[in-house]
This record gives sequence, structure tokens and C-alpha cells, in this order.
Amino acid sequence: MSVPATEIDVLAAEQDYLVLLYQHLDERRRYTMGRLTQVLRAPNAGTPQARSERDAAAAMYAEQLATLDGVEQGLCFGRLDLHTADDDDDFEGRRYIGRLGLLDEEREYRPLLIDWRAPAARPFYTATAARPEGVRRRRHIRTRSRTVLAVEDEVLDVLADDAEQAPTRTSLTSEAALMAALTANRTGQMADIVATIQAEQDRIIRAKPQGVLVVQGGPGTGKTAVALHRAAYLLYTHRRQLAKRGVLVVGPNSTFLRYIGHVLPSLGETSVLLCTVAQLHPGLHARGVEPDETAAVKGRLEMAKVLAAAIRDRQQVPTEPIELIVEAQRIQLDSAVCQPARTRARRSHRPHNEAKRIFHQEVVTVLADRIANGLGGDVLNRGDLADIRTELRGSPELAAALETLWPTLSPEQLLTDLYADPQRLASATHRVLELEERDLLARPAPGPDVDPERVWTPADVALLDEAAELLGSDGSAEAAREAAALRAELQYAQGVLDILDLDEDLDPELLRATDLIDADRLADRQRARGYESTAERAAADRTWTYGHIIVDEAQELSPMAWRVLMRRCPSRSMTVVGDLAQTGSRAGAASWQDVLGPYVAQRWHLEELTINYRNPAEIAEIADHVLAAIDVDITPPRSVRHSGVAPRAVQVASLADELPAVVIEEAAAVGDGRLAVLAPAAAVDELRTIVSAPGAGDLDAPVTVLTVTQAKGLEFDAVVLVDPAGIVAESPRGLNDLYVAITRTTHRLCIVHLGNMPPVLAADLV
Repeated sequence: MSVPATEIDVLAAEQDYLVLLYQHLDERRRYTMGRLTQVLRAPNAGTPQARSERDAAAAMYAEQLATLDGVEQGLCFGRLDLHTADDDDDFEGRRYIGRLGLLDEEREYRPLLIDWRAPAARPFYTATAARPEGVRRRRHIRTRSRTVLAVEDEVLDVLADDAEQAPTRTSLTSEAALMAALTANRTGQMADIVATIQAEQDRIIRAKPQGVLVVQGGPGTGKTAVALHRAAYLLYTHRRQLAKRGVLVVGPNSTFLRYIGHVLPSLGETSVLLCTVAQLHPGLHARGVEPDETAAVKGRLEMAKVLAAAIRDRQQVPTEPIELIVEAQRIQLDSAVCQPARTRARRSHRPHNEAKRIFHQEVVTVLADRIANGLGGDVLNRGDLADIRTELRGSPELAAALETLWPTLSPEQLLTDLYADPQRLASATHRVLELEERDLLARPAPGPDVDPERVWTPADVALLDEAAELLGSDGSAEAAREAAALRAELQYAQGVLDILDLDEDLDPELLRATDLIDADRLADRQRARGYESTAERAAADRTWTYGHIIVDEAQELSPMAWRVLMRRCPSRSMTVVGDLAQTGSRAGAASWQDVLGPYVAQRWHLEELTINYRNPAEIAEIADHVLAAIDVDITPPRSVRHSGVAPRAVQVASLADELPAVVIEEAAAVGDGRLAVLAPAAAVDELRTIVSAPGAGDLDAPVTVLTVTQAKGLEFDAVVLVDPAGIVAESPRGLNDLYVAITRTTHRLCIVHLGNMPPVLAADLV
């Protein structure tokens, strides 16, 4: 009979194995770096195909290096001991689970580490004592950098003759790894849950990608974590289908994207595109601000009809004849010429800018016939008629007149003109919007020096995309972008050469950089070395369609925003993650059927997350009362822990005088953790000055001040909720916002009020 292993022996054995894993990881990194260096040092010569293949290889090795760097922390986090082993040292009976797969190439490619997404790793998340799935023991391995800190063993199915050989359990309980993760201080970056995925989360993560999967879950149920891990899992399992088209993850705001940005690289995926709705129009990150009422109008489906009407209004027929002289011939551009041409162009059902060519062709054809008849049509042959058409097509005067009647439009120009012109706005919104709604859309045209990112709002982005779909392209916009990019490359290349040529002490007899290469050739050389990833190409192409789309905080999206996403995913392979009880936007969802019905009818599947991992029971109880007041048909998630710290309310006479002391007290209570001050939007700027806290983007700061909208999807060790009555009052869905604010904390909640506590909180805290 063997002697049971001590805790020290177990830790030492796992440390030795971890060292082995990192040796293989480092070897892969060295090999990949060597291959990348070899590719980059290759001469820039050969055929275009050879250069393309070289660039593709360089991009592949660079992506592999990024993956290897991303999994450096927490490389291995678990082990499964199976019943197939006759001896505990038999490797065939052990599976080490980690962030990516590693093979021992010297020993018949034996698996040293199994990727957490592989089918062989699934029992690590799903095996239980009732259904052990062939697992005798599950071991959680906690590490910091390359050092094993602790292990936790769960003996799931000990055989009778193995009972005496079972290793001594460590000081951790079966839930220690999970609880350690839940109670750890937040760092300003979202942590992955790859080592602690629970069974209901695993089921959703590994669901098939076909169709629309809706994941409904209350605060703290891990919706975002599940969505990100699902993205990594789908790319691993269905890489052939998804690698070319890519995966898009849409979040609620830029602060949220910074918060989650580290998760996917840590899971071994670096090619997923993360963006907000405000970034879905290529080349634009809309940061403009407008009233919620205006955004709600822009988010309505009726705006698609408004844009279509606005475009039709720009396809004009002259009310009075236009007299022109072309090649000494007087011609008349009137409704008899233009009306049939416009009808023919519209009946082509092509986008506006593409149908313009048909309009021009029809006008030229009719005018040429008129001119021919005036000259004596019987004596003109086909060649003469073709010459007349050529002259008409080359006439600047005729081109200018036709441009007025059927102008080439960009989405930006269409919306700018629509908002700024009361007559155009009235015509396009007639019988579609009420007068008050129309007035909300009106705004003056911006000056030429105004930053476009400040002109356009997130709600405008969906309208720009809709307009782009209706307008199409005549190629001029793409040509202008390519020309601008070329100019920028040339300027950069010339700047590099100028810097290299600045050395005044250089011997004039020696060759200078400019003697060997000019800016044109240098720019061309760098352009030849360029390679865009799938995510980069997708971000720059408005017509790109993705293999799968994941939408977080999906309840906030407007109907027009959903039109954008559905265009980006014709296959309707989507994961929609949200909580209807947290809907704060006036244009947001009231039900998932309302959102998805117009696109997939009843062909969507609902999964619910039921366990609250974030909020302790003391805070969850208050949140449940707010949820009941919202009156939505949603079961509150069940909290898995108690903190022993009851939420408190503090009444103050002056925020400026008394709030700083409250913030200091709460910040001291969480030590190295993170504290958020959440307040009505109108008060945030003032409060940042009062408590000397940074803005929304600095989540690494110990204290930050945010609006409820900015805090969506985030979590903090402590929350100081200022003026809850003001939060409720500033929005028609104020109770939803209050619910979001209360549920951002993992440990402590302090509510600061001026004596006007909302009734839904008064019973619990006053």
C-alpha cells in the first residue's frame, strides 16, 4: 500500500509539471519568433503572389506569437484523474487542462496540456458526484505567474480499492477556486472565468452556432464572461467556418470594451473584432451627444422610411425647362426628357448612386434623338448618332445639370442636408413622424472644421448605415479614400527619409538613404509588406458579413441598430446576451420577440442564467425589491454567497461638503479594490471635481465617477450610489437604471441621498 501524498508533495509535483509546460511554451515561442524573423528578413522581391504569401505567413506567425503571449498567465489551471489509470503516475489517466493545447513532440505528440475548449476537457466543468463522467478526481490548480500557489481536489468517484490511495485534500474546499475568484479585488480589467466555468454556463458556451441564441440573465450571472468564452470556443471548434468571415463582439460603450479587452487574448484568441454600435460605420467613432428623446426617434424603424423618402426627394425632375448649349447645339432639359428617365432608373431597383448612371444614359439617349431629328434624322447614320451621344456625355454643362437633378450622395451628406433643411425634413417625415418628433431631428449643418466624431452620435450610425445601403456607391468615395491613404503613406515615407538625412556630420562622400531610395519606392515597399487580419479587413468594410455576431447588453439596442447587425450577419448565427430588467435606453427592447421577430420569427432559442455570482445576498435582496417594482416577467437570480456587510444609506445636507468623507471611508474598506461613484448624468462632472476622481475611461483608478450608462457591464468592489431619486427621475426607465446601479458591486454598497430616497429603497435602508 502506498503512502498518501502530503500537501507539500502535491504542490511540488504540480510545480514540476508546470515548469515542464512553460518549457514547451517557451520553445514554441522561440520557434515561432524564429520563423517570423526569417519571413520578415526575406528580400522584398518576386511576384505579387510571392509577396502576398510572405505577408500572409508573417501575419500568421505574428498572430501565433500574440496567442502564446496572451496565455502566459494561468497557463494550466486544472487536472482530471480518470478511471482508466491503474496507477496515479500513469499519464493516460490524467488530463491537464489549460488555456491552449501543448504536445510533447519528442514522445509521439503526447498531449501535455489540453485546451479548455476541447471535448476532452469538458468533464472538468460538467462532472459531478452524481455523474462523474469517468472522472475519479478533479483538481483545481491556482498559480501566479509560473508558480503553483495551491491546489483543490474534488474526489468525485473514488473506487473502493483506491480509497486508501486518495491524496490528502488541501485546505481549500470544493468551491474554493470559485469563491476565491468571486471575492478577489477587482483590477479595472475583467477577469476570465475559464478556470471556474459552471455547468449552466458551459452548456451555453458550447451550444451550436446555428441560429440565434438569446442568453437572458440578471446582474452578476456572468453573461458577458459567457459571451466572450463562447466566442473563443466557437473559433476553436468551428475555425474553418469562422476564420474567413470572423466573429464580431458588440458592446455597449468604449469603457466596456476597454474593461473586457484582455479576456479573449488570455483565452488564446486575438482575431475577434470588438466594437460598439457607434463604431459600426467604417472610419467613424461617433461621440456626439444628443437628448435621449432624439436618440429614441432615430432608433425607430420608421426612420428607414424617412431615409428612403429623403433619397427619392433628391431625384428631381425640372419644373421649368433648362436651356443648354452643347457643341453649338441648343438643347432643352425638361420634364418630358427627365420624367421617363427617372422612372426607368427607379424601376431598376438599384441604389441611388448606381441608378444615377441609368438616369444619365436615358437622358442622353432622348436628347441625342432630339438633336438628330433637328438635324434631319433621315440623313444621319448610326455612327453619327453615337458621336452625338459621346458629345453629350462629355458636356460639362449637361453633367452639371444632371448632377443637380440626380446628385451623387454620401450617407453623411444626405443626413446633414436632411437635418439642416426644414423643407427636406418636412417632406421626408410627412405621415411618418409627428411634428414634435420631426423637430427633435432638426439641427444646423456643422462647420468644415468640426470633428466628424463630435458631429455624429451613436444613434446616427445606424442611419448612416441605412443610408449607405440605400445610396450604394459610384466608386468615388473608395477612390478618394485610397488616394488619401496613398498621400499619407508618401508623407510618412518622406518624413522617414528626411530624418535619416538630417545627420550634418555625415561624410558627403558616403551614400545617403535618399541616394538609394525615394519616398515613392519606400512607401510601395512598406505597402507590399502590409497585411490586414480578418478583423482589420472587416472593420474597414461596411458590407462585410460575419460568421457569428455576439451582442452584449443587447437590450439597449434600438430597432435601427438591429437592422445594421442583421445586415452584417445574413446567416443569423448570433449570440444575444442581455437582461430586459436592465433596459435603460428609450429605444431599447421590451421583449426578445419584439427584437428578433421581424428577422427570424420564432426561430430563436432562449437560455437563462440563474445564479448571481457578483452580488452578495445582502445586496441581491435590495436589488430583488427594485426588480419587483420594474414589473418584468423575470425570476431574480440566486446569490451564492454572503458578505456579512449590510448596505447602508447616508443622508447628507451637502454633497460638496460630506460626500468626500463617505468616499474615503468606503475606499479604505476595500483596500486595494476599486470603488465607483454612480450618479445622475447631470451631476457626474461636478462630482468628479468634488471627489477628485478621474473620468469614465480610467477604470484602473482606485475611485472613478460614472453615469449608470457608463457603468453597464462593469463591476466594482464597492459602489457609492449618489442621489438615487435623481437617477430614477432622469429617465422614463429610471427604475431600470437604479437596478443596474445597485448591482455593480461585489462587496459594499453605500447610498448617499439628500433626504429624498426613492420609495422602493426606503423600506430597506431608512
